[in-house]
Amino acid sequence: MFAGVDSHKDTLAAAVIDSTGRVLDRVQVANREDGFARLLDLVSAHRVERVGIEGSGGYGWPAALWLLEHGVAVVEVPPALTARERSSRPGQGKTDPGDAVAIARITAREDSLPAVRAMSGVAADLRILTDYRDQLVAERTATANRVHVDLLWLHPGYQDRLQHLTTRTDLRAAEALLGDDTSVRATITRGRLRRMVELNDQIEELKTQIDALVAASGSSLTQIYGVGPLVAATILGRVGDARRYPTRHHFATANGTAPIPASSGRTVRHRLNRCGDRQLNRVLYVMAITQLRGDTEGRAYYQRKRAEGKTSREALRCLKRRLSDLIYRTLRADQAHADQTEAAAA
Repeated sequence: MFAGVDSHKDTLAAAVIDSTGRVLDRVQVANREDGFARLLDLVSAHRVERVGIEGSGGYGWPAALWLLEHGVAVVEVPPALTARERSSRPGQGKTDPGDAVAIARITAREDSLPAVRAMSGVAADLRILTDYRDQLVAERTATANRVHVDLLWLHPGYQDRLQHLTTRTDLRAAEALLGDDTSVRATITRGRLRRMVELNDQIEELKTQIDALVAASGSSLTQIYGVGPLVAATILGRVGDARRYPTRHHFATANGTAPIPASSGRTVRHRLNRCGDRQLNRVLYVMAITQLRGDTEGRAYYQRKRAEGKTSREALRCLKRRLSDLIYRTLRADQAHADQTEAAAA
């Protein structure tokens, strides 16, 4: 038996199916402890082998943790797979119970889904800090774009003297442009500039915290060319326990660097995988671009792929997959070293 859970802020829709995909039971419970208890009773009553949860890193996290603490195997089901499963059954529409059934069928069919593991310690802290930093950086970018528009209204041609708003000097120069202007737009722009100063300070503080935590983790990721503390922090925070992925191929599928077969007849080809953890995929892209800019093994590999006739984009995707394998080996090696250290100390 297999179960699927579609998680939302207030409710959890759950469905249990047998090995043939036949629906045995469906329930909708509150996303709180009494609902988790009902969910556990449902799983126990049907002797469910594995539970798939969509959103186990968000609204489904408390329920996933509850099930894990009671010995239930829980896996993460990506929303893209749920949408694909739903679209394969036209005419049924979209409902939470229907999505729960789709999630359960994916859980029964896909053996490569990453296991959900309780995150604590450095990995959990890095996940929180890097996510928060990304939010602040996005807010800073949006605010800077708005200030550029305001300054263009207030001082057409300002861009010849002030092209960027990235440093404290730039922000002071932007404020000086406003002078004694007391118009509503100028007043609002000053407020935005002050907010950008605050965001810069917060982002810098977070970077200091992240650097210290990465150093304390003992991770060897930063020894890889193109991996600084921020990239390492994102990887450690998103992956958590590398043992979630049995092989490097599972890891590549989870981060979107494993190409999807798209062959037909005599035509054998693969297409871009747009699924997987996009934050992990982004840091792998950053690593690849950084390696291409230096005299590195990654650049040599990229050039060999280009010589084989691959386009620049195809060669870059190959490099990202190669870096994914390197990251996986490094994470597993670090985990093995940590396990040995712990066993020796016991």
